[in-house]
Amino acid sequence: MKLYRFLTEDDTSAFCHKVSEALSKGWTLEGTPTYAFDAARGVMRCGQAVTKEVPGTYSPDLKLGEQ
Repeated sequence: MKLYRFLTEDDTSAFCHKVSEALSKGWTLEGTPTYAFDAARGVMRCGQAVTKEVPGTYSPDLKLGEQ
């Protein structure tokens, strides 16, 4: 099955670390990153979709970050 996650974080090195960790666990970048202003908090936010092929059957109980 193919899993999907959308990673988000403020525009700091924390975002790069979050994406790097996912890549080190076998996730693959999907599409281009996004960048938007969060007016409520007054900060820029980054986002990146990642996917991963894993064996098994999908369940909503699956903890995506642990895959």
